[in-house]
Amino acid sequence: MASVAIIFRKDKLNSKKKAPVNFRIIKDRKISYVSAGIMLHEKDWDEKNRKVKKSHKNANRFNSFLANKFTELQDNVFEHQTFGKSVPTKKLKEEIYGKVPTNIFTFSDSVLESYKSQNMFGTHDKAKAIMNKLESFHGSRNLIFQDITPEFLNKYDTYCRSKWENKTNTVHKDMKYFRKLFNDAVRLEVIEMKENPFLKYKLKIEKTQRTFLSEDELTAFASVVCNPGTRMELHQDMFVFASYTGGLRVSDVLQLKWKNLDKSHINFTIQKTGTQLSILVPDKAMKIINKYKPKKIDKEHFIFPMLNNKLDVKDLRLMDKEISGATAYINKNLKEIAKIAEISKPISFHISRHTFATRALRKGISIDKVSKLMGHAAIRETQVYAKIVNEELDKAMEVFND
Repeated sequence: MASVAIIFRKDKLNSKKKAPVNFRIIKDRKISYVSAGIMLHEKDWDEKNRKVKKSHKNANRFNSFLANKFTELQDNVFEHQTFGKSVPTKKLKEEIYGKVPTNIFTFSDSVLESYKSQNMFGTHDKAKAIMNKLESFHGSRNLIFQDITPEFLNKYDTYCRSKWENKTNTVHKDMKYFRKLFNDAVRLEVIEMKENPFLKYKLKIEKTQRTFLSEDELTAFASVVCNPGTRMELHQDMFVFASYTGGLRVSDVLQLKWKNLDKSHINFTIQKTGTQLSILVPDKAMKIINKYKPKKIDKEHFIFPMLNNKLDVKDLRLMDKEISGATAYINKNLKEIAKIAEISKPISFHISRHTFATRALRKGISIDKVSKLMGHAAIRETQVYAKIVNEELDKAMEVFND
């Protein structure tokens, strides 16, 4: 007898603490799995009923999909069992999902759609741009996995550097996406492991030094006098606020609403990771917030008046577009302020995140607390900043060698 069940694979957690939902088939005491193509945090899975919890924004759609595919898979297993047929898992996948094409563009299109369904619009747009670049290089979308060899990848690398003047780390991002496609194709048994060129092709990357502002530089940046009520003043305040308040990402600062402020704390959900966070707002950051506090507060209005309060925050594609546009505007003004402050370092809003991390570690906050405040998925992300601080201390100690 064969059995089919919907399983949440907690043993397969990824770096974002999400695990896949699989269909498990047990036949002749052998277990095999068929991917459902859904990744979830454990808090979003109802283990007892083996379904997505109602609190998840895509619960109805995901549960409907799982129910339909489960029924199809169960019927297929039953049919083969009834007629005494022995059918491999790969065949079952093809019967349920259809035969997955080996054209890498078509395969990538399905990955792009999955990004859309998970509202990962930034990731979707970057991956789409990478595939457009590949199409430009190849001359068409008629390209199968087996055409991509280590030699092909070397030629693509050269093309990106000559045609687009891409640096090593930009090419590395492209290659990482191609490698993901190959790994997914192997996992779904679209291609064989031996056909993966990344078994022989080594990705190239250059180590980059993370830019951050020192205490003196942050003070100089915050001291630049901007015309009151201008966007430049607003962008300066947002940068300084983030540098003091957990190094919040620009997307999170832009979307902070008055309802997220609870006296001395801001309570919100990090857009990138979905992690809930509560941060005590330091005095200097609270002074900035009070600067924008209206006499009559509408809790649904944004704290920093950059985005239109009438924006439909549920329209995630629109929000992504508005945040991207606002970020470009903010970064342009931050560069102007840094120039006035005579700061030669390349400035963007993300530098406030690096600035908070290094300042916090220098002030003696433990690395695990800094990691939690910044909403890092793993402490190794925070260790990069600890290494920077330690290198500074080592350099300071060199004075004793004179």
